[in-house]
Amino acid sequence: MIELKNVSFKYELQENTLIKNINLTIDEGEFVGIIGKNGSGKTTLCNIIRGIIPDFIQGKISGDIIIDDKNIDDIERGEMAELVGFVFQNPFSQISGIKKTVFEEIAYGLENLGVEREEIIKRVEDVIKLLKIEDLRDKAPNELSGGQSQRVAIASIIVMNPKILIFDEPTSQLDPLGTQEVFDILKLLKSQNKTIILVEHKIDMIAEYADRVIVLDDGEILFDGDCHRILSNRKIEEHNVSMPIVSKLAHQINDRRQGFFKNIPITLEECKRELEAN
Repeated sequence: MIELKNVSFKYELQENTLIKNINLTIDEGEFVGIIGKNGSGKTTLCNIIRGIIPDFIQGKISGDIIIDDKNIDDIERGEMAELVGFVFQNPFSQISGIKKTVFEEIAYGLENLGVEREEIIKRVEDVIKLLKIEDLRDKAPNELSGGQSQRVAIASIIVMNPKILIFDEPTSQLDPLGTQEVFDILKLLKSQNKTIILVEHKIDMIAEYADRVIVLDDGEILFDGDCHRILSNRKIEEHNVSMPIVSKLAHQINDRRQGFFKNIPITLEECKRELEAN
């Protein structure tokens, strides 16, 4: 679904190359978590994949970017909007500010694409039901809470039915309940075989939901692989990336009682199974 070959990028007026010779393949239906310290290049990498760089954000880019078997240079902007959906860190940045109700807000993107009115109504109704936000249908978008706004922002992207969904720290401004609601939506999207890329600092949530984890540092991929293998590896902490709390505790126990955990767990459920096995 996504392939980057020797991709590098340097922002205009900056001396340093931010993304350095990235080679990356993401298969259809994969749920990939991208983690790394601030400034490691996570958001820039996402902007490259969704075509914002270099069309709207200027700079020098090299390498090949293949999306759904097509070179990104050959994909029209309208087609790209339908192919790749992006959810911002701040949900209020994604609300248009010109629609009176949540229903109209969710429909806005489809209107811009010229979708027939009857089709718009059907798709918006289906998404509202899918995300269980019927209670928000007729509310004003500017009167919603942070968690409600994020669900509406996600709905406005899902309604476009993109094959690829990119989430850039979608829970950074949400409380634990709002965070869980967003991850429940991600789980639902994964069950629909959507390709999901998630930038997120909440490692314990990444551990529970992602299939695969990529660790970025200074614009380079340092680790890339199965979620369990990467997040249970103490070496990621050398690059200012935290392990899941369960994994930290398991390593500390193994330091005192060598071999207590045969496999370092990354979730509470895995920890429970390991303890029962002992």
